[in-house]
Amino acid sequence: MAKRASIPKLAALDLEAPEATAGSDEPGGANVPIFSVSEISQVLKTSVEERFSWVRVRGEISGFKRPASGHCYMALKDADAVLDAVCWRGTAGRLGIVPEDGMEVIATGRLTTYPGRSKYQMIVEAMELAGEGALLKLLEDRRKKLAAEGLFDSARKRPLPYLPTVIGIVTSPTGAVIRDILHRLADRFPCHVLLWPVAVQGEAAAGQIAAAIAGFNALEVGGAVPRPDLLIVARGGGSLEDLWAFNEEIVVRAAADSVIPLISAVGHETDTTLIDFAADRRAPTPTAAAEMAVPVRGELLAQIADDAARLIGAISRLLGERRNLIEGLARGLPSPRRLVEEAGQRLDDWSERLANSLRVGIDRRHGKLAELSGRLPRPRQEMRHARSRLDNLARSLPGALGVRLRDAQSRLAHAGALLDSYSYQRVLERGFALVTDAGGHPVVSAAAVKPGAKLDIAFHDGRAQVVAEAAGASLGAPSPARRKTRRGSGNDDQGSLL
Repeated sequence: MAKRASIPKLAALDLEAPEATAGSDEPGGANVPIFSVSEISQVLKTSVEERFSWVRVRGEISGFKRPASGHCYMALKDADAVLDAVCWRGTAGRLGIVPEDGMEVIATGRLTTYPGRSKYQMIVEAMELAGEGALLKLLEDRRKKLAAEGLFDSARKRPLPYLPTVIGIVTSPTGAVIRDILHRLADRFPCHVLLWPVAVQGEAAAGQIAAAIAGFNALEVGGAVPRPDLLIVARGGGSLEDLWAFNEEIVVRAAADSVIPLISAVGHETDTTLIDFAADRRAPTPTAAAEMAVPVRGELLAQIADDAARLIGAISRLLGERRNLIEGLARGLPSPRRLVEEAGQRLDDWSERLANSLRVGIDRRHGKLAELSGRLPRPRQEMRHARSRLDNLARSLPGALGVRLRDAQSRLAHAGALLDSYSYQRVLERGFALVTDAGGHPVVSAAAVKPGAKLDIAFHDGRAQVVAEAAGASLGAPSPARRKTRRGSGNDDQGSLL
């Protein structure tokens, strides 16, 4: 902190003081000027700003807040004092760090006063972490935060292309890093290299590196500028502060979002930055990154030649084995000429046998046909026999018809006599009668007869109408019937039904 200077005396400033009132009780009242509150505040503000126009203050941030206006308000404190500080919105966006409570920083700016509250404060123009311990703490906190978001998960890692045709490099164009990478690529396997020049140190480095990674990913496949198959983000060694741009959150997120596989080659083998965790592969040095990117062309050519020789030898051995196998199989096969000759001989033999068998078959069938035709009867003779049988049947037809008619009449007469014997008229002739009600229905029970009912009684020689007086009693021992002889008749065997 700059050495404190004494504030200039008020009398040294060219201010016009009003006259003192006569008879003032204060010592020297006639000579001491009288100021208004605004005037004294302005004098103090001018004196402080002129004396402390550019200072660097180290302290711990306390009470940090950032309202909707975008300005940052905080206090810098140590063990004995507190200094209010403010960082305007335009400057806050350019700070290399995000202020937090408890962070020990070195703030650069100017001192001024705030007349509205009669206090002095510091206008912060730049800010950096104070000491490597604070940087490491910030780095660890940021690593845990990004790891919790999954940006460092192994599942996000993509395999590197075996033989990329275009390699994009993000680094400084003037350092030794780009020359080492190009030299090692030329030695191993020359390929097309695209350089995106960026600053690798300073406040603007993080934004340029993130923009370069995003720019390479934004290139179209088959466009005017070829899209890289692999990216290398490289920088030489340095202190933690020198490599801090590769620990910025914007750079880490750009590396994690890269669709193109990315190799991180920042610093030496002992240096570790957050981009190493987000990259698909970490190289200990930029030279090692070039070795990871491409294989050795000479080794590939030697391997190809060796594989070609082994392939030719394998094919030759295979063809030799197949030739020997075919020759061995051919020795077990008969001669094709002999097979054709034997087949021709069998064909001639079968042709001759076929012609003979056809003649024999036809002769055999002719004989069979002659035998069958001799056994067939003569049609004329058959017709004469049929006519003779027809004449005999015609002569015997009238007699047979009379016999059939007499038999039919005899059966009809017998059936008629049998039917007549079953008729109820024959029953009535034996002295029985048929009793029916007024509806013509037979009355078969005395209980069904109601007093006064009209009944019809059918006899064998006629019918009679009667009226029932009372229901008949059940059948029992027959009471002696009072016989009444008909007048003028001497036959008493048949009584009257009435």
